[in-house]
Amino acid sequence: MDYIDVPEKSRDHTILELREFSRRLVRELGFMRSTLADSDLAPSAVHAIIEIGLAPGIQARDLADILRLDKSNTSRQLDKLESMGLVSREAATHDARSSRLHLSAAGRKLQKKIDRFATDQVSSALRRLLPADQQTLVRSLSLYADALAQDNAGKELKRAASIDEQIRQGYQPGCIGDVASLHARFYSQASGFGLFFEKKVATELAEFAQALPTPDKALWLYVENGRSLASIAIDAEGGEGIAHLRWFIVDESLRGTGVGRRLLANALDFVDRRFDETYLWTFKGLDAARHLYESSGFRLTHEAEGSQWGSTVIEQRFSRRSIR
Repeated sequence: MDYIDVPEKSRDHTILELREFSRRLVRELGFMRSTLADSDLAPSAVHAIIEIGLAPGIQARDLADILRLDKSNTSRQLDKLESMGLVSREAATHDARSSRLHLSAAGRKLQKKIDRFATDQVSSALRRLLPADQQTLVRSLSLYADALAQDNAGKELKRAASIDEQIRQGYQPGCIGDVASLHARFYSQASGFGLFFEKKVATELAEFAQALPTPDKALWLYVENGRSLASIAIDAEGGEGIAHLRWFIVDESLRGTGVGRRLLANALDFVDRRFDETYLWTFKGLDAARHLYESSGFRLTHEAEGSQWGSTVIEQRFSRRSIR
């Protein structure tokens, strides 16, 4: 009997096939729909219910890591699930400011419904496969999922590391003038601010920097060729549990690069370890900034007309609960 060698498929062909199979899995499992698993929840919320049910008492930051969501998206999902009465939080025994997540009775009932739906979906599909093929499928999908997880984790670390190389914490020579200049140019165009505003930024930032280093205050700068092109700061007094996010600005040349989000992530990591709440002040009409704040878990809590900046504007206060 003659044996015929079957030519191996090229790597490019294998990639195309895997991409097609992945797209089909996403479609057939329902991830393209607005709700998932015969529930009224979005896919990320359904997965949050599943993971909290599997690990009662899990902390929000650990849930974010498992779901591969940033902390702001995790915060929004948890706020929604809590408001729906599906999830509850309890203070951690080792840290009263940390909270652990649990499913409520309604949440556990929904988890069972989701489990039944998923089990029936997979069981129905497996009945079309031979037992040997089922085991092959399990092994292959396990290898594929592990490979994707390792690759994605590596890319995230590399992208963050490239930005982190340019970020400096604390005062840097020339940063007061650089940050004041960034604010002056941006808000001159956005809100008509002038000399009064620039002087106020420079004076208050200089006083703040003079107090550094201190456990309750921090300043981060994105520096290129000795110039500070982006900044963010956390200003707080110990014991109150509330932090003030200030002087968040990114040079126009860096918009869309991820620098702003990285600086904001550093600041929120800092406050999440130390404070219960963070607030900031901004102005109505800065839609891009508002979108970034809201995507990071901030919510509008106050709005009023003000003229303390040398020009009349609608001031807005946003607040965010810490994630622990």
